[in-house]
Amino acid sequence: MNRPIRSFVLRQGRATPAQQRALGELFPKFGLSYSSEGIRKEKVFGRDAPLILEIGSGMGETTAEIAKAHPEADFIAVEVHGPGVGSLLNRIEKEKIGNLRVIRHDAAEVLAHMIADGALAAVHLFFPDPWPKKRHHKRRLVQPAFVALLGAKLAPGGIVHAATDWPEYAEQMAAVFSESSFFEKADRALVERPATKFEARGRRLGNPVRDLVFVRR
Repeated sequence: MNRPIRSFVLRQGRATPAQQRALGELFPKFGLSYSSEGIRKEKVFGRDAPLILEIGSGMGETTAEIAKAHPEADFIAVEVHGPGVGSLLNRIEKEKIGNLRVIRHDAAEVLAHMIADGALAAVHLFFPDPWPKKRHHKRRLVQPAFVALLGAKLAPGGIVHAATDWPEYAEQMAAVFSESSFFEKADRALVERPATKFEARGRRLGNPVRDLVFVRR
């Protein structure tokens, strides 16, 4: 059996005691376990509001900031790394962010099995792993099959907002989305993306940050 190519590697970073506590005590409150059954957003959030999925939320600073700034929408963050999930869970509790939940799983599988077709108002993909070595490009998340999956899960008029500081990856993403029958370029994102610590570091190193926004036809 051929295993699917993963766009991530599980790093062995050690979670702090606070992050470990969050994974054990807060995930049942603010996390969603992976399941082959679809998410019912009315059950999760208690309302029918626009749903935004963030893929690769990292330590969660940007995710939390966006969710707080947009109480009219609901957010689901998908992240595989335990320290980042624990950090975001702690933010949700401390800052009382009621419109944000976290899934610790592979984003492609979450999209395929937990998100209904046409359910999303937007997808955020901020600074995905660029896999810079040519032999690793096959691991990049933005590939035609993945873009087609996004097209199925977004409602017409839904937005994909991606950002990267790798120019070559930006060009690849632009090409893949442009070649998709689902998408066309958009003038602006659904919500504003705040600057991140990762982005600030990239700018200090001279890496040009590029935002790419596409709308579901």
